[in-house]
Amino acid sequence: MADRNEPLALVKTRRDAAVSAIVAAVPYIAWLGIRFDRRGDELTAVMPFADKLIGNPVLPAIHGGVTAAFLEIAATVELTFVSLWDDLEAGRMVPDAAVPIAIPRLAKTIDFSVDYLRSGLPRDSYARARVVRLGRRYSSVQVEAWQDNRDRPFAQANGHFLMPQRS
Repeated sequence: MADRNEPLALVKTRRDAAVSAIVAAVPYIAWLGIRFDRRGDELTAVMPFADKLIGNPVLPAIHGGVTAAFLEIAATVELTFVSLWDDLEAGRMVPDAAVPIAIPRLAKTIDFSVDYLRSGLPRDSYARARVVRLGRRYSSVQVEAWQDNRDRPFAQANGHFLMPQRS
């Protein structure tokens, strides 16, 4: 837990730096235009619509591979953020995207199963992941994506991840 005397702005800066460092580790995140909105310990992945995301111009619909990547990115970033939380809060870790050695190692996907519930429309998409199991070697994450209404997800996924060995 963060030191009670530590300024809140410093705690927020450290949390934001962690998310930035995690995102910087995967260039594909920037190419897709995905960003993360952080409120406390809750992350929402935001993928602004862009024409390059369309897979079927007749519908039009977001490409299934883009949808799967969006879900996997949201799950991986959430899992990494959650696994670093205690060290971040204690001030033992201050990730910096500009310093490669300070970028946290990401978990490796073991398997990732996507359920496509409906077409992703040509509009902004959002996703939130929930870590179901956080272990030293293995973790499990559930994630869902929606567009206009959180109660109407267009895709959801379950993933299992091999956790990086901590030094």
